[in-house]
Amino acid sequence: MTTKSEGAMERIIRAAVERGASDLHIKAGDVFRARIDGKLVPLTKQRLTPDQTRAIALKLLTTDEDRARLESLRDYDCSWGMPGVGRFRVNILRQRSSIMIVMRVIPFAVPTLATLNLPPLLGPLVESERGLLIVAGISGGGKSSTMAALVHHINQTQQKHVVTVENPIEFLHRDLTCSVTQREVGVDTGTYASGLRAALRQDPDVVVIGELADAETVATAIKAAESGFLVITSMPTPDVATTVERVVSMLPKDEREIGRVRFAECLRGVLAQQLLPRQDEPGKIVACEILLGTPEVRAALRDTARTGDLRALMTDGGKLGMQTFEQHLAALVAAGNITVEAARAATLPEIAPPPAGVPERRKRSSPGKG
Repeated sequence: MTTKSEGAMERIIRAAVERGASDLHIKAGDVFRARIDGKLVPLTKQRLTPDQTRAIALKLLTTDEDRARLESLRDYDCSWGMPGVGRFRVNILRQRSSIMIVMRVIPFAVPTLATLNLPPLLGPLVESERGLLIVAGISGGGKSSTMAALVHHINQTQQKHVVTVENPIEFLHRDLTCSVTQREVGVDTGTYASGLRAALRQDPDVVVIGELADAETVATAIKAAESGFLVITSMPTPDVATTVERVVSMLPKDEREIGRVRFAECLRGVLAQQLLPRQDEPGKIVACEILLGTPEVRAALRDTARTGDLRALMTDGGKLGMQTFEQHLAALVAAGNITVEAARAATLPEIAPPPAGVPERRKRSSPGKG
């Protein structure tokens, strides 16, 4: 419901969120657009002028210092909240010398492992005293929501100090049974690496790093996990195998052999995920593959010649909770959650299609926002 104090921008944003938008696009020379059910649809008929887009950008910037340097901003990330509607991850950029804004919708309510339909084993996994847990997935795959749900689980079940280093802060965590300290890169700390180094001096039990963005952050995260902290982080990689390769490749060449061993010893697990349109109800559902830091997995990680064994270990590790994308996709098809076509579209090119012979159920509704 709109209020008298809301301007045109706020009314459009509210209407978009009420329609289930996941992202909003605001660009000079174009209409307001929103991504709804995966499609970018227009919300207005009148095109925005450069001055109108600039005025919206000024509203979204949070400090007078940033507003003063708007004309010099090229790629800028921040967060913005609208009372009663939600929070937004904001990216302000330049295109054709004009301002463009992309806003990702972040609900006020912190998601849970159950509401995201994530594997139950993640609960006990994040109750570990130490180790490294990586959440992987391509952009838009739901990594931020999953990491928020992991923090929320800890915040409900443990008595610990959780320190997050994020860029920007998205979900806001209230202190429940834990004390949660949230720091934003560029506002509260300089970089991921410097924020992580500082976090280790702040009496943490759990450290959450928004992304393993560079070699220094990777090295510090491994050191933190070795030192007795639980480290939760993410990588923009599509699957478990690529995530492992990316971590190892980011280690210094002269330290890569010992670094691989250290990574193997501290790894708690890798969760790679993607969001797929549901056929049984509106919305999206998570498909994921899981690698756990078992003795067999650690042995394979330590040996460069055995990296290819990880897939077989996931395939055969169902009793422990491990699984491949194909196994989960086949289960989702069998349960009628997704179509065969959706499963095939989600299968990575180098991997064979999901098992044949599973009858596709009649589609009952169109997919919606995840």
